[in-house]
Amino acid sequence: MVKADLVVRNGRILDGTGAAELRGDLAIRGGKIAGLGVKVEAEEVVEVIDASGKIVAPGFIDLHSHGDLVLAWPSDDRLALLEGRLAQGITTEIVGNCGLGAAPLFGGGAEVLPQINGWMTPAPFAWSWKGVADYLSHLERIGLPVNVGTLAPHGPLRLGVHSLASGETSGEERRVMADALDGALEEGAFGLSAGLIYPPGMYTSTEELSYLARRVARSGGIFASHVRGSSETLLDAVSEILRIGLETGARVHHSHAEAVGRRHWSKLARFLEMEEAARAEGIPVSADMFPYTVAATMMLAIFPPWSLEGGLPRLIERLKDDRDRERIRISIETVSPSWPPWREGGWPHNLVKAVGWDRIRVSTVGSDRNRAAEGMTLEELGRARGRDSFDAIADLMIEEEGNVGQFVEDISGEEGIAALVKRREIAFITDANDYGKGKPHPAAYGSFPRVLGRYVRKEGLLSLPEAVRRMTSLPASILGLEDRGVLREGAFADVVVFDPELIEDRATLEEPRLRAQGVEMVFVNGRAVYRAGALTGALPGVALRR
Repeated sequence: MVKADLVVRNGRILDGTGAAELRGDLAIRGGKIAGLGVKVEAEEVVEVIDASGKIVAPGFIDLHSHGDLVLAWPSDDRLALLEGRLAQGITTEIVGNCGLGAAPLFGGGAEVLPQINGWMTPAPFAWSWKGVADYLSHLERIGLPVNVGTLAPHGPLRLGVHSLASGETSGEERRVMADALDGALEEGAFGLSAGLIYPPGMYTSTEELSYLARRVARSGGIFASHVRGSSETLLDAVSEILRIGLETGARVHHSHAEAVGRRHWSKLARFLEMEEAARAEGIPVSADMFPYTVAATMMLAIFPPWSLEGGLPRLIERLKDDRDRERIRISIETVSPSWPPWREGGWPHNLVKAVGWDRIRVSTVGSDRNRAAEGMTLEELGRARGRDSFDAIADLMIEEEGNVGQFVEDISGEEGIAALVKRREIAFITDANDYGKGKPHPAAYGSFPRVLGRYVRKEGLLSLPEAVRRMTSLPASILGLEDRGVLREGAFADVVVFDPELIEDRATLEEPRLRAQGVEMVFVNGRAVYRAGALTGALPGVALRR
């Protein structure tokens, strides 16, 4: 007999390991799993839930969130922006991805970082933290509906010593960065992340990354990277992170594995082979993916690296200057990425060249006056304004002071997505959040149900136990999280209950805030955060420290 706050009866239990389902009961007490089996005999039960015919699984772990400032936003409106995440079964998310994040904050980064992160801020607010420990403590003070961990993003480290300037960092600058990284790791960061198509990551050499990755290896964390381009430079970029893993001993992680642009889809098979061969040689390499052929990012990502030096205000100044503006146009129209792209004049990822003006859409703008632009391709924006595509988006960037987001189409292609979905080593993620502005990426509301509804139930590309494993115990093992991502006695009671016959994503580019269907209950640390189609308002999440 066990004592329990809650017993979920008669469920089809998937423990997260990939094992076949067990039909039985799950008991929760004090935020942990108190019993698991065919029939759990319990006394003093507070609540009993009948889950007959439903799947009972570990809560989903989103390895790749950009919710750093949504989660930290001290506003009563915050929970509404997180509803789509809870309604798809997410109980844990990791922020600080792609070299972007809110901490650590020091040196020149204190002024520049809030400006760079403006695209993922629901509304401006004063940052009360400096280091990772301060940031996590802030999250705990305002309360969390989900568990949250963070990587140490490379961007703030480099901004702290080198600002938004290109060129090599000095030996002393690297030592300061490494010391700041050590501090972040000691304060609970799960590793280091880099975003090598964004400033300042795009200005960074392999040697600088390896220097920092050695500190990560020493701590046992991961080095996660948005690789240095997913079009012309894709294979070189994958080789780079594998080389870093080989030379430093760090566990490397390929963030949102993809190929951008139809001409480059064929490279997917090759880089998967490269990573498989690296694993066979003993290099620890993992990856994740979002199950969509459209990606979301900030509009500044279409501009050449030299134009982004000095930050967003300098880009806007350059777009206002006739000579600089023409130089930017020529770069976009003529420069093809080549290796190594961090050298002067280089460019890791020319998105316009990869997919075309007609495959990039405006997703968000900062002001109401340009709301009509949301959803337009850059080609359509040009026609609407009586300008060519470049001048139209340059003008929009000036008008919105750079606060413009984008959707990029032609990501991997449907066959490429299917190939990634079949890979056992690749975890599923959202790489999307709702910031309350414009149109969020539909993954913010549907990524995990999309896998379960489309790729499991409808297309049969993978089994249900395997899909759940790649949403739970696989990401937990990548992070080194203990007692999460699995259902077993003594583990934390992060649990999702869903109907395997109904679960499905509903969000689209046109209507991105449609909640997924089929998720019935979500528990975080034993407390219900979502049930009967609504948030409960509970804040049982904790800040996770490695």
